Amino acid sequence: MNEKIILYADAEWADKRIDVFVAQNTDYSRNSVQLLLEDGKISVNDKNVSKSYKMKSGDKLEIIVEEPKDVGIMAEEIPLDIYYEDKDLLVVNKPKGMVVHPANGNESGTLVNALMFHCKDSLSGINGEIRPGIVHRIDKDTSGLLVVAKNDIAHEHLAKQFKEHSINRIYYAIVYGNVKEDSGDIEAPIGRHKTDRKKFCITETNSKYAFTHYDVIDRLNGFTLVKLKLKTGRTHQIRVHMQSKGHPLAGDPVYGPKNCITELKGQALHAGVLGFIHPATGEYIEFSSPWPAEFEKFYNSKKLKY
Repeated sequence: MNEKIILYADAEWADKRIDVFVAQNTDYSRNSVQLLLEDGKISVNDKNVSKSYKMKSGDKLEIIVEEPKDVGIMAEEIPLDIYYEDKDLLVVNKPKGMVVHPANGNESGTLVNALMFHCKDSLSGINGEIRPGIVHRIDKDTSGLLVVAKNDIAHEHLAKQFKEHSINRIYYAIVYGNVKEDSGDIEAPIGRHKTDRKKFCITETNSKYAFTHYDVIDRLNGFTLVKLKLKTGRTHQIRVHMQSKGHPLAGDPVYGPKNCITELKGQALHAGVLGFIHPATGEYIEFSSPWPAEFEKFYNSKKLKY
């Protein structure tokens, strides 16, 4: 079944080309946008337009996202750190550096490649051929727990819990500076960055509601260890929200300072707790995983000595 992406243009995009607008507000390149326009896959106010169309304030765009064709994803014998498994689902601890599902530039070595080898044909198909079983994601350089659905019924139940924000997700992060408040809420909408399509930012334009709660666990030498509970799960949510507070994540090459802490091999962010209602039994189950080695080592090196 095809899906739609719907975008609205505000006044700042007036008189800008449609291919520029779509490219800067989606994952598509300008060339891809132009091909979609030629194929009639993008409409403005329910009408097809050319690639030279100039945007008007208030325009409503619909992009038809077709089901992926057979992409020939290969099952790969990659070790999985499995915390729980039954006939309906499994919970895995994803290592830092592993991509969740194949995409351009990451066609192999992903969690999906490993799951296809481990589960064979026992993965839900709701999210299509390139994301079998995947109910939610975490960034490549974020480690931690993910639940994977083995059938469509389990997938639907879990997806409903994510939509209703009833999933218990707790992350641990090391951020720059001294977070003065012992706890706090960050409630700010997140959307794609205007000029850098790989980044997100706090914006009212084509954005989605986002809510993060944080608690300070330990104040370190130049850094703070925080525990974060997500109500929503937007792309890069924790990284963007903490940067907006003036406390970007240590090791984050995108939202942190230019002199990135390379020893962390990516942002110091770990999805340490995952709890949900089991789709078949109706019982609440919860899992926790320890910090990865580089996270633990960095934390210990920054602890205050009294």
